[in-house]
Amino acid sequence: MKIFASLYTDEDIAHLVATILRARSLDVLTTIEAEMTGYSDEQQLAFATSEERCILTHNRVDYERLHLSYIQTGQQHSGIIVTPQNNAYDIAQRVGIILNTLTADEVFNQLLYV
Repeated sequence: MKIFASLYTDEDIAHLVATILRARSLDVLTTIEAEMTGYSDEQQLAFATSEERCILTHNRVDYERLHLSYIQTGQQHSGIIVTPQNNAYDIAQRVGIILNTLTADEVFNQLLYV
C-alpha cells in the first residue's frame, strides 16, 4: 500500500505549483518534465495512471468526461484532482491539504475538486 499519492500536473498548471508542493516534500512530476507537452487529455491521464500518479488539472469538463468514460468501461486511474484557476499558492495549499489528508488508495479512481 502506497501511503502518499504522487502527483502529475497537467500542462495548464503553473510550474510554481509543483515547486511549492515539492517544498512541502510532495512527489510531483510536471508535463514538461515527463516530455508530455502537447499530448491529448486521454494520453495525459493514461500516462499519469501508468506512473501511478493522480493528475492535477484546471480542465474540469474534459476530465469529468474521461472519469465517466473510465468508470463506464471498467478502467481505473490513479485519481483526478480538479482545481479552479486561482493563484499558484492557493492551488498548492488546497492540493497539499488533499494529498496530506487522503492516502493514495483513497485518491485512486476518484474525481476530486479542490
